Amino acid sequence: MSEKYQIFVYGGYLQHTSVRVVPGSMVIDKLTPGRVAQAMGIILESIGTPARSPKPRGKSPGWKLGQLRQRRIRYPIVKKTTPKPRKQKDKSA
Repeated sequence: MSEKYQIFVYGGYLQHTSVRVVPGSMVIDKLTPGRVAQAMGIILESIGTPARSPKPRGKSPGWKLGQLRQRRIRYPIVKKTTPKPRKQKDKSA
C-alpha cells in the first residue's frame, strides 16, 4: 500500500513540475520548507492519505434500564458564628 502511495505522490509531483507557466502568473523560483509545509495540507486533502479512517467507538453504556438511582446525601450547612466582643480590663493603679 505504501509503495503505491509513494508512486502516486511522485507522479503528482512530476505532473505539477511539468506544467507550463501561463503568462501573467507568478513564477515560484524557490520552494522553501515553510512553503512546502503550508501546501502539504492542500496536497494531502486532494490525494488523501494511506491511513485508515478511525473506527467509531460507539455510545457509552450509561445507566441500565430500570436501575434505581439514589439521591445524594444532603448535609446541613455549617455557618460561622459571629465573634463575641472581648471584655475590657479595668485600668487601675
